Amino acid sequence: MRRERSLKRESVRLVNCRKTSEMVDSPDRQLLSEKSLSGEADQHLYNEKSIYKINLLKKHQHRPTGEKPYGCDQCGKRFVKSGTLVIHQRKHTGEKPYGCDQCGKRFVRSGHLALHLRIHTGEKPHGCDQCGKRFAQLGTLVRHQRIHTGEKPHGCVQCGKIFAELGNLVKHQRIHTGEKPHGCEQCGKRFAQSGTLALHQRIHTGEKPYGCEQCGNRFALLGTLVRHQRIHTGEKPYGCEQCGKRFARSGHLAVHQREHTGEKPYGCEQCGKRFARSGHLAVHQREHTGEKPYGCEQCGKRFAQSGTLALHQRIHTGEKPYGCEQCGNRFALLGTLVRHQRIHTGEKPYGCEQCGKKFATSGQLGVHQREHTGEKPYGCDQCGKRFVRSGTLVVHQRIHTGEKPYGCAQCGKRFATSGQLAVHQRIHTREKPHGCDQCGKGFAQLRNLVVHQRIHTGEKPYGCAQCGKRFATSGQLAVHQRIHTREKPYGCAQCGKRFATSGQLAVHQRIHTREKPHGCGQCGKRFAQLGNLALHQRIHTGEKPYSFDQKDLDSLETGFSGSPY
Repeated sequence: MRRERSLKRESVRLVNCRKTSEMVDSPDRQLLSEKSLSGEADQHLYNEKSIYKINLLKKHQHRPTGEKPYGCDQCGKRFVKSGTLVIHQRKHTGEKPYGCDQCGKRFVRSGHLALHLRIHTGEKPHGCDQCGKRFAQLGTLVRHQRIHTGEKPHGCVQCGKIFAELGNLVKHQRIHTGEKPHGCEQCGKRFAQSGTLALHQRIHTGEKPYGCEQCGNRFALLGTLVRHQRIHTGEKPYGCEQCGKRFARSGHLAVHQREHTGEKPYGCEQCGKRFARSGHLAVHQREHTGEKPYGCEQCGKRFAQSGTLALHQRIHTGEKPYGCEQCGNRFALLGTLVRHQRIHTGEKPYGCEQCGKKFATSGQLGVHQREHTGEKPYGCDQCGKRFVRSGTLVVHQRIHTGEKPYGCAQCGKRFATSGQLAVHQRIHTREKPHGCDQCGKGFAQLRNLVVHQRIHTGEKPYGCAQCGKRFATSGQLAVHQRIHTREKPYGCAQCGKRFATSGQLAVHQRIHTREKPHGCGQCGKRFAQLGNLALHQRIHTGEKPYSFDQKDLDSLETGFSGSPY
């Protein structure tokens, strides 16, 4: 009864204030009028909503004077009420006198405990009139109702942006002030929001509260889990309006759109080169500094990028996580798989603007374009020879160093390139993967098949500039041109005799070594040259490929009889 009289007195006193009439909506204003002192109005005043507003109005009454008689001894902050000061001082003392009987969590205020208990009871006494959604706290309901009304009562004085909640305005204002009140105790890094600090601290604690139900991977951030799950679902919610390509992340879409706009917002201060991504700029700058912060624990090799290190480590582990669904081949790199799959699909998405030729990879296009420009950007430090491709330069430099890093497991022979080793190994396996469509003959090397097919087509693409004679291979042309130049680059180490071809030198050296590698299958006689063996075998076969009729012989004799010799 005493509480009822107190509320009635409070209501009458508050209605007389002009500000009160603005703070209380129409129904409550009527209830707070003198007529509201009826029993029906009294009953209404006791509900929580009215009490909530009366408390707001009571606080308002202290504002006209601006008096704050109660001050904190530790920080100097002042308060209108002594009770508010007592609660504030608990921040300094850490006192939390109100404890939850169910979970033990403690609180500074009794009201906070009362609200917390609703977590255990599931009580949500405050319901939205428009959508029916219910809330445990009245303040949460009030904020929720702004979704329906569109009300944003809190505005930023500096930029005019408005917010539905005061807390969001406070956070926003830190953009202008640069204030970062929340600091990490371990590393000292500071943040504008307590929530961002809490997420940051998981770096130190290693906490990953969000787990993927499909693969078990865990994540520190809910957003990271959501993005990860798109790997399993294949969802790509972000689409490019220009080309229709879709992406799993909005950031990936933003970067992709720079391909259309040509925007490169990140520039290198040293050389001026610009990049579409900040990460690409950071990696590029290591070219100037020479920094390679990532080292391999097994071989000590260092890298400028962590991703490059991770890919390198697959050399040691043999890991090939990317498999082709069509042929089963596996690859260490996703990009290598993507390029490989174009063998099956025949896709060649990169086209040359000058000649229209298309390529499966951008790298192939880039190399091809140097045919038009004549650019050879890679030069040898020792001999000055220049190359279109960096890989060709690396292989070339092995001529100077003598390096042959690729060894055959069966015979131990070593090679300068992996391709040479692969071709060599076909000697042991007798594999001939390249077959002629016309005659069925198989070849260990593709280039040998190409040359062979010229037998059927009669193609001789290489012509001598001096005599016009044409050849099926560039090697044949090179040997032929030595007739004109009289060049004999191959010399015998024992007698000094010189030859135009390495094959001629090899045959000649058998004179000194007395080697006769070619044997007759019928009589066992051996020969230094394959041609001599072929001539010998005609003794056994009786073959006489060269025949003359009587008229030819008579003509030949007449010619000799008329000769002065």
